[in-house]
Amino acid sequence: MSNHLDYEINKELGECYLFMGDFDKAEEYYRKAANNNAQSAAPYMGLATVAVQRAELDKALVLYQKAAAVEETDKALCGIGLVLMEQGKHEEAFSHFRRALDKAAGNLVALNCLVRESYQLGQVEDVLPYLDAALTACDESEAVRVTLAGCLIYLGRGEEARQHLEMVLGANPANISAKELFESMAA
Repeated sequence: MSNHLDYEINKELGECYLFMGDFDKAEEYYRKAANNNAQSAAPYMGLATVAVQRAELDKALVLYQKAAAVEETDKALCGIGLVLMEQGKHEEAFSHFRRALDKAAGNLVALNCLVRESYQLGQVEDVLPYLDAALTACDESEAVRVTLAGCLIYLGRGEEARQHLEMVLGANPANISAKELFESMAA
């Protein structure tokens, strides 16, 4: 049997066991997959997920970094950012979320974390271009637009925020987040 086939089977088994919550088995098969193909980031991403599930953050960070070294994907960079955020390393986390979004503007996990970190660091202005880019890059543009409006309100740019909220409410009058933000501006 070819190494590639072994790799595919082991990776699939790792994913199945991870999905079922059997972390020991998942780890075992992801390790085998990593041994079959060191040039794939997927087994390291799987192992990192297992480590996160076990609350082994230092281990998860090393594994996400390994994955990013093999193939620097938005998901690997986002994983690194999530661990750094958990560890309270906010500047580093912010930087990794930005890099993830430079690769994939529609990565909503990275986007939401970037926004959270921007408030933590007082750099809300810096996330506006990422929110703008996400408006065209993802299917969740309504939620992104509401987040963008919230940032604009925070920055004292109420008129711009109002336009975004009116756009959301025009398309979906039932959007509760947009309604609440809109009403808070009127107050």
